[in-house]
Amino acid sequence: MRPMIAIRDMTKVYHMGDIEVGALQGVSFDIMPGEFVAIIGPSGSGKSTLMNMIGCLDVPTAGSYALDGEEVASLVGDDLSLVRARKLGFVFQQYMLLPRQPALRQVEMPMIYRGVPTVERHRRAKIALEIVGMGNRMDHKPTELSGGQQQRVAIARALVGSPAVLLADEPTGALDSKTSVEIMQIFQRLNREQGITIILVTHELDVAAYAQRILTMRDGLLVEDRRN
Repeated sequence: MRPMIAIRDMTKVYHMGDIEVGALQGVSFDIMPGEFVAIIGPSGSGKSTLMNMIGCLDVPTAGSYALDGEEVASLVGDDLSLVRARKLGFVFQQYMLLPRQPALRQVEMPMIYRGVPTVERHRRAKIALEIVGMGNRMDHKPTELSGGQQQRVAIARALVGSPAVLLADEPTGALDSKTSVEIMQIFQRLNREQGITIILVTHELDVAAYAQRILTMRDGLLVEDRRN
């Protein structure tokens, strides 16, 4: 089986004046289709930089990155944006919802930009909201929703494009413990029942414990890769 993600000898160097900062230093690993992987590590370990590379939000200084069989490490601009739109869904710590739009409209937004017809947009958005348990809150705006409900809407928005990979960057960072458990159980269910490949970045070990596999970053290096 072909890896969903294949990273080889990836490095990322940032230049700060005359100083070079090596955020990634020769990282290599594969993630197979349907895996649920957590990336953990302390502040400055390189985990956020690695997430940016996987999410095609930045490009490596050196090394290769194949996403669903397509080499993307050398892509820039519109080509990189197209890969993000076709292959990836994003969930962030801050929910990134539009303050005046109801949940249904929030989930429809990515499809509006892609030119999906109205009837099909409504259909897909409703299904996505029902999957995350928000079928009875479709007409509610963010101010009428709890933090956990807003994150559920954000997850639904990430799902409507049928992404090959769902990337979650500290998705429970703004939530209380009980709500964090509920959100992580949604990710587990999406992975188990729909086979979605999920990559989670977190600094919380109890959150990482929901994943099947944990990659530990330190000082720009992958120092541990273990099954959970």
